[in-house]
Amino acid sequence: MKSMKPVLRILSVFVLSGMAYAQEPSLENTIQKLDSLLFEAGFNQCHIQTMAQLIAEDLEFYHDEGGVSHGKDVFLKITEQNICGNPDKKPLRELDKASHKIYPLYDQGKLYGAVQYGIHRFYIKEPQKDKYLTSTAQFTHLWLKRGNQWVLKRVLSYDHKAPQ
Repeated sequence: MKSMKPVLRILSVFVLSGMAYAQEPSLENTIQKLDSLLFEAGFNQCHIQTMAQLIAEDLEFYHDEGGVSHGKDVFLKITEQNICGNPDKKPLRELDKASHKIYPLYDQGKLYGAVQYGIHRFYIKEPQKDKYLTSTAQFTHLWLKRGNQWVLKRVLSYDHKAPQ
């Protein structure tokens, strides 16, 4: 029986690894839904209250062209003014789904957050015109799980490039 203990330990690691891996699609679906709420509802449709529910009070937002902003209230105010302030030149965001990656964060085996990476494209929509591409950028988001709720804690928005 003594020689079975190492085998059981190894088997338990495989089983636990399999359980963690099995949870990944659920995490991926969760983060994809959060991304959709943040950008489709919040950014594209200007439902600021939907966006507000996803943002940590102490959000840090780092933008390679717009600088740094600290705090939920500042972020929401900037969004209202710059993204939702001019319906005649409405910015829109689309996720490049092929680039989208999600990495779980664990503390002693317990999921506490996720890193989301991807590339997104930004467009302008003007009345009576087709939307047109204005830039492509990379992003990295740090999502933290607080109880059963996820909040966006850190944002890196970088490598903005004009269309070629």
